[in-house]
Amino acid sequence: QVQLVESGGGSVQAGGSLRLSCAASGRFFAINDMNWYRQAPGKQRELVAGITRGDSTNYADSVKGRFTISRDNAKNTVYLQLNDLKPEDTAVYYCDAAVRTDTYFSWHWGQGTQVTVSS
Repeated sequence: QVQLVESGGGSVQAGGSLRLSCAASGRFFAINDMNWYRQAPGKQRELVAGITRGDSTNYADSVKGRFTISRDNAKNTVYLQLNDLKPEDTAVYYCDAAVRTDTYFSWHWGQGTQVTVSS
């Protein structure tokens, strides 16, 4: 069974920074793509950033230049550095990952971590 556990959320003022972590644990053979999503109250979940096993990255336009995604394959962990935070970044942040537990890869989600930015 695979578990993804996010941490690092909190409350900050506009302009502040946070670093989110998402660690995978359990029995699996490999992890491919890892992503960060967020969902604000009353809004759909949106992709914030993604990273491949080879460290290719992509970002939502709204966070380019402010957020940085990275990963440590030895620790099965993906990070999201959030800088210059704005009130509109307030949301629950989720990670997901494509994990191979047997023959195929399947997607697994974390439980989410709250980020609140005050003006």
